[in-house]
Amino acid sequence: MVKSKSLVNGIGNLKTTIKYYDDWSNSYDITLKKWKYTVPKKSINLIKKKIIYKPKNILDLACGTGLFGEELKKIYNTSEIYGSDISHKSLNIARKKNIYKNLTKINFETKKKYPIKFDLVTMIGAMTYCRNFEKVFSNIKYYLLKKGYFIFSHRTDLWEKQGFSKILEKLEDDFKIFHVSKPCNYLPLHKDFKNKIKIRLIILQKL
Repeated sequence: MVKSKSLVNGIGNLKTTIKYYDDWSNSYDITLKKWKYTVPKKSINLIKKKIIYKPKNILDLACGTGLFGEELKKIYNTSEIYGSDISHKSLNIARKKNIYKNLTKINFETKKKYPIKFDLVTMIGAMTYCRNFEKVFSNIKYYLLKKGYFIFSHRTDLWEKQGFSKILEKLEDDFKIFHVSKPCNYLPLHKDFKNKIKIRLIILQKL
């Protein structure tokens, strides 16, 4: 059973979050479809519109069951896609979809050494759980090639509470703010989200 209050407020500590998504993994894709979760499609449409070159290597952080990976694979079917997530049960489902070259169980705030650098790094739907923005953006800088792109989503209610515009401004030495979308629906058929909680899609380009 998915607890709505947990989704709205964030799950809690890392151990609790892992258990939450492990328990939800088998019904995750079906549940989000019922809630009209369209952020992966909106994100991929934005990438197609704004990023004109075809990335050779992609890193999908907090990839979960591979919902966004499926969208990436549709338009970048020859790109090598790497993924990571904290939920091993979600990763098991993602693995069966044959999207990813490599999948790693790791928290996105932990830096991992990959044998390559990436043209594109994505993190869709996970910024809600970020506890250390400085560490996350430092990791993104490390993963990306020069002029590479980072696309992520963030909830508008948390954006205001966290003063996220100022957080982005502090990144100006390392990243260009390439695009910030208008607020759009997140989970329109979820009773606690509907039109109350929206998201923005953000693209940063490494300098």
